[in-house]
Amino acid sequence: MSEFLMKPKIDFAFKEIMTDEKARIGFLSAMLKICPDDIRETMLLETNLRKTYADDKLGVLDVRVLMNDNTEIDIEVQLSRLTVWAERSLFYLSKMYVDQIGPGGDYSTFKRCVSISILDFRLLDDSNDFYSCFHIAEDTRHTLLTDKMEFHVVELPKLPKELKEDSSDILLWAKFINAERKEEFDMIAEKNAYIDSAYQKLQIISQDRQKRLEYEAREKAVRDHNQFILEAENRGIAQGIEKGMVQGIEKGVAQGIEKGMAQGIEKGMAQGIEKGIAQGIEKGMEKGVAAMFALLMDISTPYQEAISVIAEKFSLPKSRVEEITEKYK
Repeated sequence: MSEFLMKPKIDFAFKEIMTDEKARIGFLSAMLKICPDDIRETMLLETNLRKTYADDKLGVLDVRVLMNDNTEIDIEVQLSRLTVWAERSLFYLSKMYVDQIGPGGDYSTFKRCVSISILDFRLLDDSNDFYSCFHIAEDTRHTLLTDKMEFHVVELPKLPKELKEDSSDILLWAKFINAERKEEFDMIAEKNAYIDSAYQKLQIISQDRQKRLEYEAREKAVRDHNQFILEAENRGIAQGIEKGMVQGIEKGVAQGIEKGMAQGIEKGMAQGIEKGIAQGIEKGMEKGVAAMFALLMDISTPYQEAISVIAEKFSLPKSRVEEITEKYK
């Protein structure tokens, strides 16, 4: 029987790994592209389960780190697709930045704030690069307005399948976080001493009974959340199509007969059915949206996340989805 190993991309496991100082220094030096020796000290800050919305039952377990130069870093791992992730990251990093200063404080005291997002979904459609870094810069000259805020995004689905001899430390860490099998961990740990320290920490926590129970509870919560979203999407689409077809045909026949009485049964039936089916499908789509919204609400999906999921699934603007949900309340 193979040795049980937690998946580092489950946020509980990642946070536990980051309690190892050597692993933490190695990860941050890779992401910030600085020499590990330049990081004299890092300190984990207390964090709570962060929720995107008040009724969000899943939340995000983040890692907050303060470096020796007072740079504050927020690291989050997100497995479930969230289309508003960029806006969410901006909000929390802005809050972290503003919280540095109190009443009567001096703006010169602001220190750099960094967001690191490790995502198990594709966020950016303009590139297949797995790693992106964003700053606040001028559009054409690319001159930095300020270096006080920056965003790092790692998209795990974009990782290359194979490692090369000259693979960057960022790629090695991303592959480690995305790994699930012992052979993968062994191979990656051999290439980087800091990842090897993270791997040793992973092995220790994986054999801790209490931590394993906490890990499995967190993994189940993530898996259940994803399954509820998927089922709600599928059921909403199926109900919308079924109702749309039935109502479209019924309404089309009725309108065709009525119009045919005046303009000719043959021509009226054809036009009526065509128009009725179109109207019925529109009506059915609306009911499909409403049904899917109701299902998502039943499983306590946050309102804005539900709107985003439905808008993407039906290829509708969010404003149109909100209009439909209000109409069918």
